[in-house]
Amino acid sequence: MRQFYTLSDFDFRDKRVLLRVDINCPLEKDGLKILNDSRIRRVVPTVRELIGKKAKLVIIAHQGRKNHWDFIPLNQHAERLSKNLNYPVKYVDDVLGDKAKKEIMSLKSGEVLLLGNVREIDSEAIEADMEVHADSEVVTALAPMFDYFVCDAFGASHRSQSSLVGFQSRLPSASGRLMMKELFALSAIFDEPRRPSVFILGGAKFGDISSMIDHVLSTMTADTVILTGLAGNAFLYARGVDIGEASFKILEKELTDENLEMAKAVLNTYGHRILLPVDVAVERNGKRVSVNVGDMPTEEPALDIGDDSAEKFRKVIESSRTSFMSGPAGMIEKEDFAIGTHVLMKAMIDSKGQSVIGGGHTGAAAERFNLSDSFAYTSTGGGALESFLMGRPLPVVEALKYSKEKFPK
Repeated sequence: MRQFYTLSDFDFRDKRVLLRVDINCPLEKDGLKILNDSRIRRVVPTVRELIGKKAKLVIIAHQGRKNHWDFIPLNQHAERLSKNLNYPVKYVDDVLGDKAKKEIMSLKSGEVLLLGNVREIDSEAIEADMEVHADSEVVTALAPMFDYFVCDAFGASHRSQSSLVGFQSRLPSASGRLMMKELFALSAIFDEPRRPSVFILGGAKFGDISSMIDHVLSTMTADTVILTGLAGNAFLYARGVDIGEASFKILEKELTDENLEMAKAVLNTYGHRILLPVDVAVERNGKRVSVNVGDMPTEEPALDIGDDSAEKFRKVIESSRTSFMSGPAGMIEKEDFAIGTHVLMKAMIDSKGQSVIGGGHTGAAAERFNLSDSFAYTSTGGGALESFLMGRPLPVVEALKYSKEKFPK
């Protein structure tokens, strides 16, 4: 980790510092209010340290994706950050315009300013190398106004985007405290896991999950993989189970011929080391009902693992010494279908082993169950965490390494 600078390496007093964070929060779909601000709370130590070092601090961050329902301004985020810091955070709903530049140039030492949603001009879809991003609009406009760049956005560190990897070749750059903590904790836990090691993979995305399963099982990072959520339903389908039209319709956006064949290959290769649900929970007449896999298809979509699956998985997890969960086991927005996730999280804690959870929705579920503080570690990463576990280079980390070489002390 000493391949890049940290906050301890620079004197930030009276210097303008640009800080990139990942405070992309789960939102209510109706009122667009922040449901959970754990990602905001996790960057507080870095922000507080820079305030204490009398930096003129400007923060950039994103929320949602442009042209999607969750793409909103960051005024709520500024309010939440101010509350958690117990310190005023200015906000301007602008990134590159005259309003933003005026506020940046008028900042005094120890003051904090959050700019508008950087996704307004930093497209999620554009993936390119560092030097291309260094010439992007956001970097060429902002970099000349700053002395240092700090990146504390571990949750987005798998992305190669301008606001994440473009500044490192223009400014001396450092990792924030959260980034350091994430890399240190995850390396300590997963490089030499205590055995048996169990991975619980769920959530609503499963496009790359076969590759991840193959990696963690072939490298013995995990001894067993438990599949829940849409991933569990997809692998049941790959195994030949007729999951029903309602469940299949939810899967079909991501279910391609290629990832279906990959799922079949992974099941054939690892057999009993991959555990699938033996029953699913559906909503029937307004109630949660468990349906055995052998009795499928059902008219209703599967919204959670069933009670027998939860009990079977609980026993496996409780006997583990390392357990990792990414993605809920069901539709946690509905109380009756958050049961599977709650049972599995409790089993991770009861195992008394190294228990780690990752991803925004997984963290939100843990907070809802008042279990967050009971895990050995809670990562802010979703895709970044998966890339880390797959052994893939993280573009943000590579950019920080490059910055140290380009700007020797």
